[in-house]
Amino acid sequence: MCIFAQNDGLATMWQEKDNRLQAVFRFRDFAEAFAFMTEVAFAVEKQNHHPHWSNVWNTVEIHLTTHDAGNVITDKDRQLAETIERIYQKYRVS
Repeated sequence: MCIFAQNDGLATMWQEKDNRLQAVFRFRDFAEAFAFMTEVAFAVEKQNHHPHWSNVWNTVEIHLTTHDAGNVITDKDRQLAETIERIYQKYRVS
């Protein structure tokens, strides 16, 4: 299953794979990617649901799964994915 969002020419694709929701986000540069991660970190703390993620220069890769449910995808993951998408909208490339 895929969740697809179109952002004025940029697309974010959430894919369900190996019991995880996964997505890759691209930005103009490292500073913008890091700012995005900082905003996501505050949202993650509010939801008390923490992703596996990595950052290399302008790219952030995120994997969501619910550890308490046996490392499977739950509504917590889908809700966090939606929150992350809303945050990402601020950073779309014009």
